[in-house]
Amino acid sequence: MTTTDLCMLSATELVARYRARELSPIEVTTAVLERMDRVGPTVNAFCQRDDEAALAAARASEARWSRGEPAGLADGVPTSVKDLIVAKGWPTLRGSQAVDADQAWDEDGPPVARLREQGAVILGKTCTPEFGWKGVTDSPLTGVTGNPWNPALTPGGSSGGAAAACGLGMGALHVATDGAGSIRIPAGFSGLFGLKPTFGLVPVHPHGPAGTLWHQGPISRSVADAALMLTVISGTDARDLQAVPSPGIDYREFLNGGIAGLRIGFCPDLGGAQVADDVAARVAEAAENFGDLGAEVEQVETPFDDPLETLITIWSVGLAWSVAAMSEAQKAVLEAPLRSLAEQGAKVSAVAYRQAEAARQALAQTMRRFHEQYDLLLSPQLPLTAFAVGHEVPPDSGMTRWWEWSPFTYPFNLTQQPAACLPCGFGDDGMPVAAQLVAARFGEGTLLRTAAAYEAAHPFTLPPLPAG
Repeated sequence: MTTTDLCMLSATELVARYRARELSPIEVTTAVLERMDRVGPTVNAFCQRDDEAALAAARASEARWSRGEPAGLADGVPTSVKDLIVAKGWPTLRGSQAVDADQAWDEDGPPVARLREQGAVILGKTCTPEFGWKGVTDSPLTGVTGNPWNPALTPGGSSGGAAAACGLGMGALHVATDGAGSIRIPAGFSGLFGLKPTFGLVPVHPHGPAGTLWHQGPISRSVADAALMLTVISGTDARDLQAVPSPGIDYREFLNGGIAGLRIGFCPDLGGAQVADDVAARVAEAAENFGDLGAEVEQVETPFDDPLETLITIWSVGLAWSVAAMSEAQKAVLEAPLRSLAEQGAKVSAVAYRQAEAARQALAQTMRRFHEQYDLLLSPQLPLTAFAVGHEVPPDSGMTRWWEWSPFTYPFNLTQQPAACLPCGFGDDGMPVAAQLVAARFGEGTLLRTAAAYEAAHPFTLPPLPAG
């Protein structure tokens, strides 16, 4: 088996081969580290790595497997962590020159802690835009991250480093965050599966500026791997007072249920969004495919008005809070649009903020009623394919801010529902197209069952890789 073959094995396959003594965690980790050396610079996926620590974790994993005593579902699986999530021993710089690296970094965020407990091999931290504020991945601290299909194009953001690493075989599991689309946007641009779980299902500590908009979850090359990772990282953590009690669910059990009779409301534009013709065609084909698989698919009108102003109000207040404690010197090195949004948030009154929260609650109730009729909402994930790196918006588009080209993501951070990015073909430019599936709160099982049925019938295509 070549290095490329080893690196592209799923977490599910790796664990099965470790159990059968067909592969060694040391062998796999070494192959992944070599791939990071050779391929990593082409996309700039990682901002920090620790090969020595990764190999030490792989040796410990191999010893456990040799005794027949694996630590858990992820034992020996190469894994990355987005650099908005704290991880013991690594500075969490959040893509910013304003963060002081010289402080104690002695705590794992909840998903990292759960993955370590179950034996995952942590490779390093993946790149993010500054404080995860935008839908592409470049920052003053770590530079520009490229798409695994074409490094001259953006992978999206803010979990673009995770997507680039995932697509090119630099780890099987990737811990990402999503405050307004940051798991689903890069998964969509990169042809990967991304899952934003229900808020509270995956504990968070510390919470970021986006507060209750901010979810943590997997980007992976298969639905099965996302189910495996969600099983590991879901559940209560005493540090997160908003986390729900541990559901004790093995999400892998949902993967083989089929979707006969499932009710899907297909909304091709979600409120008048301008969707490129080739993207619209691929998503419409996916809707037909779900019908072929036995689901009851019905085209529906958008159930709500665009909640962008609500999102901006809550987001900008969060940024204002995060910037408030900074010195003037720290503020001076922030990206200008981020600083401007924070200044905008500082001017929001308490009454205006509560009005935004009330609008958010009304939106959640609207979607609750929608799901009384439909199990899932299906829409495009993005209205376009990936565009050139180094730009917040597509060049010559006339757009100003990233949310103008990602209208399908942020509504479901406001409602806190689970939403998944499902690769469903390619645009006329050869770049990935994706559909979005949205379920009622705590409907992850339905999402995973539906996505797995689609993947089985229409296997995901991964980026072309150099031999080796």
